[in-house]
Amino acid sequence: MPTSKDVARLAGVSQSTVSYVMSGRRPISEKTRKRVEDAMAQLAFQPNAGARALASRRSQVIGLAIPFVPDLHRGSMMGFISVIATTARQSDYDILLVTDDEGPAGLERVVGQQLVDGLIIMQVEGDDARVPVIRNLPVPSVLIGIPDRHEGLQCIDADFELAGQLCVEELAQVGHETVTLVNWQDAVVRRHAMNYVKRFHRGVDRAAAAAGLKVLHAPGRITISGMEKAVAKALEQTKGIPAFIAPDAANQDLLVEALNNLGLVLGKDVSVVVNCSDSLAERQHIPLTTIGFEPDEVSRRVVNMIVRDLTDPTSRPHEAVELVRPVLKRRKSTLSQRPKR
Repeated sequence: MPTSKDVARLAGVSQSTVSYVMSGRRPISEKTRKRVEDAMAQLAFQPNAGARALASRRSQVIGLAIPFVPDLHRGSMMGFISVIATTARQSDYDILLVTDDEGPAGLERVVGQQLVDGLIIMQVEGDDARVPVIRNLPVPSVLIGIPDRHEGLQCIDADFELAGQLCVEELAQVGHETVTLVNWQDAVVRRHAMNYVKRFHRGVDRAAAAAGLKVLHAPGRITISGMEKAVAKALEQTKGIPAFIAPDAANQDLLVEALNNLGLVLGKDVSVVVNCSDSLAERQHIPLTTIGFEPDEVSRRVVNMIVRDLTDPTSRPHEAVELVRPVLKRRKSTLSQRPKR
């Protein structure tokens, strides 16, 4: 394997100059820097991560703090992790998963041992025990989610309130008078209703009030029989053609199956708006209208925010809340026009 001495010989510079180019600890002319980088590329030289960390006092690792809750939808969680890891590599950072086993102390440990240069915090609750610790850590952090007290923190999330509004406006436009909101799974609600749930509900309720719609609330279920009972109860209270919103991806299959079992044809007898990927929505027998929370966009932006803070600390804002606009895509599971009177 080529060494920094080989790079120095090929570039015609000292070995210390190669080290300075890699660490950035001393100014190097652009001409010399290019010679060194060209030599590194020609030799396929990969600097030793440990040596580079010692030279720069950086680990080139970002901690991703994520509580693994068995009942939560793991597929969507892995989607976040995959995009975050890929985007981080594009900026020459690796990702270290910090799970919930140690609680907030785990964050202090990885920072105290200089294992990470910064932190991305996922699954943020309204009253999150990690927030007081994050405020006192000597490294930058960005939260995916917005705690109830977010003063002085950098946060990014989908605009869940706008998402709820868009769902109701879509259903009001085609003449529905009653909308049933199928809640998130009980495991999510029990976790202090991580405030994206409250924000989505707020958007639904405000848009429904503006449009004169009645909103029913059905609990999230984990069995088809439970979902069928919840749907049947909602149908009894519905005026006109029923409509359902299922923002929790874990409920999407159960809701569609329950409606099919009850003999309701999507887009004809009932309207449905769900949260799932475009590919899954379009593979259904009746393609599903979706509200997308843009997890890939959230993941890319959170990495860009933390990398910006790491590479240019002077640009770090004291506080920032960034909301990513959701996207509603109309397909055939919602009525195409107002029903005739």
